[in-house]
Amino acid sequence: MNRAVLRWLLGAVYRVSVEGMEHYRDAGERVLIVANHLSFLDAVLIAVFLPEKPLFAVNTHIAQRWWIRPMLWLVDAFPLDPTNPMATKAMIEELRKDRKCVIFPEGRITVTGSLMKIYEGPGMMADKAGATILPIRIDGAQYSPLSRLKGKVRIRWFPKVTLRVLPPHPFHVPDTIKGRRRRAMAGRMLYDLMTEMVFDSSDYQKTLFDALLDGCTIHGGNHLIVEDAERKPFSYKHLIVRSLALGRVLSRRTSHRGYVGVLLPNMVSTIVTFFALQAFGRIPAMLNFSTGISNVVSACQTANLGTVLTSRRFIRASKLELMVQAIESSGVQVQYLEDMAVEMSLWDKIVSYLVRYLPSPYKALRLAPEEAAVVLFTSGSEGKPKGVVLSHINLQANRYQLAARVDFGPTDIVFNALPVFHSFGLTGGTLLPVLSGIRTFFYPSPLHYRIVPELVYDTNATILFGTDTFLSGYARFAHPYDFYAVRYVFAGAEKLKEETRRIWSEKYGVRIFEGYGATETSPVLATNTPMQNRSGTVGRLMPAVEHRLEPVPGIEEGGKLVVRGPNIMKGYLLSETPGKTSWPRRYAVHGDFSASS
Repeated sequence: MNRAVLRWLLGAVYRVSVEGMEHYRDAGERVLIVANHLSFLDAVLIAVFLPEKPLFAVNTHIAQRWWIRPMLWLVDAFPLDPTNPMATKAMIEELRKDRKCVIFPEGRITVTGSLMKIYEGPGMMADKAGATILPIRIDGAQYSPLSRLKGKVRIRWFPKVTLRVLPPHPFHVPDTIKGRRRRAMAGRMLYDLMTEMVFDSSDYQKTLFDALLDGCTIHGGNHLIVEDAERKPFSYKHLIVRSLALGRVLSRRTSHRGYVGVLLPNMVSTIVTFFALQAFGRIPAMLNFSTGISNVVSACQTANLGTVLTSRRFIRASKLELMVQAIESSGVQVQYLEDMAVEMSLWDKIVSYLVRYLPSPYKALRLAPEEAAVVLFTSGSEGKPKGVVLSHINLQANRYQLAARVDFGPTDIVFNALPVFHSFGLTGGTLLPVLSGIRTFFYPSPLHYRIVPELVYDTNATILFGTDTFLSGYARFAHPYDFYAVRYVFAGAEKLKEETRRIWSEKYGVRIFEGYGATETSPVLATNTPMQNRSGTVGRLMPAVEHRLEPVPGIEEGGKLVVRGPNIMKGYLLSETPGKTSWPRRYAVHGDFSASS
């Protein structure tokens, strides 16, 4: 069977599409092709769909296996013994002959679905040979039976496979760096390039509700995705149907493209409400009820809200009756989810169930990805709370930036006690897991220091988000076994104390990965990760975030951090005359850079 026949067969079976082939032609001659490694199919895909017969670096031990030998005729195989330094030198010499060589920097097929450890060797090869690196992202092969993700993702026989050839990158390590530091630098540069590749080829220019529909398609309608202490877990199917049914009611009570206040705690019903608004082109304005009555009323005026959604049960339990009275006195109508449940007709439920099977239900009503998706309010520590407008692209980009650096997967379980009116709780604790197929448990208060650890234990949670205050509180009261299943703990919003880091490490055997961000950056700008972690720092910047430091008079070390990227907000809501803002004039539009100090 020749390459053309095999190309036709794979194209027919897996509907293979190849994007960016012009980048392959632009790369030149001396090229090191690097790709993520999802399945046993990867090498065949690259060998068959590239226009030339490439030189493949093949592990000598794997090359001896009987099922690999028939595939080696497709390529010029180069046996590479990772234990033999001379083999690496020989590969460098092949690159210097102006060859196009292919290597998988992970060295193995992923068992997480995300990038795994990136070896330094390929980076060193490119550096020594003066080669250009050409990244190729393979997507879709992880869902085939030829992957190692059985039991972790929904496997199907013939998933659609995409090969994305990204722009070539010259690979230059500064000449002043020598020895081991040079090898480490080359490895770090290659890691950055691979994570940039994963992010750049992700589909973040999509609305949040469309991403929810994609999650249902990828992981299956019966995949359990959200739960809280009072409800049985909701599957994707139930979440989408209930969101559409509630959205039909809300669409009769609110205006298209209008801001709608949401005054609710961390519960499944809040997530249903959030996606109900998204499905019908309404923009949720998440009200921070912990900041007091005056700040909430100010936020309602800043966003020119006509409606605030809440729950009678929540208002009674939280003793927020005076806040509701103040909101209504400011001219805003307060509507209760309990009343909407009564208003929801059988027809609403039937239609919502049926339209779920359409390719993209109510798509004409949804806003464009670059338009506003949510409004979050600052704490008001600098005066009146500022309304931060984040687009669908902002939020989607930030979750994909995190996913490019951290190996989350559908077998994880997130415990989210951070409020969804906070950007950390919304993006990190809600949108990232829910849209990525990660089951998420919502709890209404992070301050219950005795209850939260017990629930983390009961839910077998593997990922936890928190602040230093909350994490130190849990550490004081938790049993040493409560966090037995936890893989990752991410801390932000305030500096992580060394004592908090130490007790989690010594008592629970868990590393805390500290990060940094702001509401205006959706929120994550930088974070430590399992691959790159340095205690006492906030980690490295996310992929696709450009930055510079501007000097500040009187400060010798450091300066003002200025950043730009797809996760930077659209702007602030402006309220020159409270309650009388208009859509076209609501945003303070930034120039090329948006600043975060």
